[in-house]
Amino acid sequence: MGRVRGSRRALSIAALTAVVALSACSTSESMPSPTPSYSSTYLTPPPIALAPLTGEVIDPGSLTAPSLAAKVDNHPNARPQQGLENTDLVFEELVEGGLTRYVAVWHSDVPAEIGPIRSIRPMDPDIVSPLGGIIAYSGGQYRFVVMMQQTEVYNAIHGQADADPFMFRQRGRPGPHDVIVRAPELIAANASIPAPAQQFAFAPDPASSTAGVSGTPTETIALRFGAASQPSWYWNAGRALWERSQGGSPDLDLSGVPYSAVNVVVLRVPITVDQSIPKTELIGSGEACVSTAGKTICGTWSKDARTAPIRLVDTTGTVIQLGPGNSWIELVPLAGDASYAAPPEPEPTESAAP
Repeated sequence: MGRVRGSRRALSIAALTAVVALSACSTSESMPSPTPSYSSTYLTPPPIALAPLTGEVIDPGSLTAPSLAAKVDNHPNARPQQGLENTDLVFEELVEGGLTRYVAVWHSDVPAEIGPIRSIRPMDPDIVSPLGGIIAYSGGQYRFVVMMQQTEVYNAIHGQADADPFMFRQRGRPGPHDVIVRAPELIAANASIPAPAQQFAFAPDPASSTAGVSGTPTETIALRFGAASQPSWYWNAGRALWERSQGGSPDLDLSGVPYSAVNVVVLRVPITVDQSIPKTELIGSGEACVSTAGKTICGTWSKDARTAPIRLVDTTGTVIQLGPGNSWIELVPLAGDASYAAPPEPEPTESAAP
């Protein structure tokens, strides 16, 4: 009996296996594999580009004009200046008498008028040459004008026929702090000049910048160029910007708003003097501190040649990334000073009584 049951079970299993195999074969022959058919909802993202001097996202091909740099006055009688609040870059440098002047640069946001402009100085060719574009100024010592004209930058000089249609003396400003530039018209007249190359490395946002990630919390930056010039910067967390002061008071634009920056870059630089004219020496290297997003990180700056951009690295040799936005580059003499103050410690909270 046992053998019969075993045989029947074996037969049943064998038969079942054959049926399944036949069924699979029949199904395979009668049901060919269909070709997958589906539609994708993935959309190719539009191309993006970065503004070369601020690192902000722009539409590709939207910034093809040249940059406009100008030697902008910082004498008390020249304040408030016109257009500094629209700059991509501002370089502050020591001049005679312990005062400072600016090389201000516009590209992504050009106002109708800028100034007042003043005369050129011997360090300006080194500052402007990496940008190309246009440099506007009111003249200067012959030797310095020649130095500037020997660069690849287009020189727009007040008093010369090619520049005068775009410059005028503004009523209400005391001379010589009164020469104003019609910026868009000057740029349009030189539209064939290429746009500037990117000068610094940028993170996607200020919080992701090198200082924002690895820096030391900073509330104020106090600078001393000389006895007559001691500007400072204060971190305004509400605006998420550094705000500038000068002479112990906020440094205000024509609208009464403090000049501000996303990045404050302090370079400690040697100064040489020739016939009483100080020159910031920018071909070389030195200490650098970069402040972004309420924090500061220090490292080294270097510039290999007149046409080379300034390179910023941290103490490990890694390139420092700025936050997207405008930058003020403070060229502080080695004989001057730069100090950084941390925000105050929060008040301790009292625990509730039991």
